[in-house]
Amino acid sequence: MDDRISSLTKHPRISQDPAVMYGKPVVRGTRIPVEHVLRLLGEGMPEAELLRQYPALVAEDVLAVQLFAADFLANSDVLVV
Repeated sequence: MDDRISSLTKHPRISQDPAVMYGKPVVRGTRIPVEHVLRLLGEGMPEAELLRQYPALVAEDVLAVQLFAADFLANSDVLVV
């Protein structure tokens, strides 16, 4: 099974569809990309503020985004330079 597909089935709160946000992984049922949530958290936005600004999200979605990203990185090839 393709690692991307198994990663998505392992993370049911995350979906990927070529017709939604150019196929980027998003929080299921929204058009909010995983990348955007991670970027906001990485820039220091508190989870409570993120949930206030994006009422379609719940705390479990934020955790799912983080777990999805961790699994994606764990399954990525590493280039040593």
